Amino acid sequence: MTMPVMEPELDRQLLRSWATTIDDGPFSSLCWGERIAFDNPDCLTFLGALAAWTERVSLVTTVVVPQLHDPVMLAKSLATGDMLCEGRLTVGLGIGGRDEDYRAVGADTETQTMRGMAERAEIMRRVWAGEKITESVLPVGPRPHRRRGPELHVGTTGPKTIRSAAAWATGVAGVTLDLDLVRQAELFDIARTAWSEAGKPAPHLATSFWFALGTGDEPREQIHRHLRRYMNWIPADFVDAMAPTTGWAGTDDELVDVLRRFAEIGTDEVQLIPTSSDLDQLRRATEIAREFS
Repeated sequence: MTMPVMEPELDRQLLRSWATTIDDGPFSSLCWGERIAFDNPDCLTFLGALAAWTERVSLVTTVVVPQLHDPVMLAKSLATGDMLCEGRLTVGLGIGGRDEDYRAVGADTETQTMRGMAERAEIMRRVWAGEKITESVLPVGPRPHRRRGPELHVGTTGPKTIRSAAAWATGVAGVTLDLDLVRQAELFDIARTAWSEAGKPAPHLATSFWFALGTGDEPREQIHRHLRRYMNWIPADFVDAMAPTTGWAGTDDELVDVLRRFAEIGTDEVQLIPTSSDLDQLRRATEIAREFS
C-alpha cells in the first residue's frame, strides 16, 4: 500500500494513522514516492517518521531520483533510515520524468539518464560497504542495518532501462497506467531474462497502479481528480483524455479479481496507489489484501 503523500491537506495525525493501519494489516510493504516541485512531504525526512511509526512492514521508496541528490548524502540518509527501521528498507530508484524537479534543486538534466542513475547507485553501494570514498578521516556512516545496505529496485516501465538495471538492481518496481496484463507479463519476462543473463537470482517483480474503491461513477471521478492534481506538469486536456482509462476503479470484489490476475502472471507484489487520503479506502483495501495474506 502506498501512502497518500500526493494528496492535499495532510498532517501528522492522518499520515501516522495510515502508516500504523498499513503496519497492522496484511500488507507486505508500505510505499511512498518523491517529488520536489510539489507539496508532498520530503521523501527522506518522511522515511525517519515511518521508521518510528512502524514495526513490521517493509518500507519502499517508489521512487527516489538519485540525480536530484548528492549521492554520498543520499547514501547517508538511506543508511540512517535502514538503521532506524532495522533493515526493512527497500529503495526504488528512477530517472524521473519531470524536468522541473531537476531545475528546482539545480540538478543537471544531462544526468537524467540510465548511466547517471547507475553511477549514483554504485557510489551508494560503496558508501554502504564502508569504503572511504571522500577525503574525510573516517568513512561516511552510519553503516546500514544490512551489511550490503538496502535492496535496490529500478522504477521503470521501459525494457531498455530494465535490461540496464540488471547490473545493479535486485528487483523491478514498475507502474501500469492501463493495467495491461499482457504488456506487464512481457516486461517481467524481460527482467527475468536480463537477471539470468547477468548471473543473478531472479528479480523481485512489482508493479503499481492508482485505485479507487466504490460503486457508480464516483471511483472514476476520484481518480480523475487525483490525476488532475498529481499530473500538473501535463496539459489538463491531456490528463482529461487519459483519465477514463488510467488506474483502476470499481468494487471490492472486482479488485480481488484484478489482483488475482496479476498474481497469475508472476507478480510478486502489487503496490496500490491511493487517489484519496480517506481512511475508509485504506480499510477496505486492507480487507481485500487479507485475501492474499
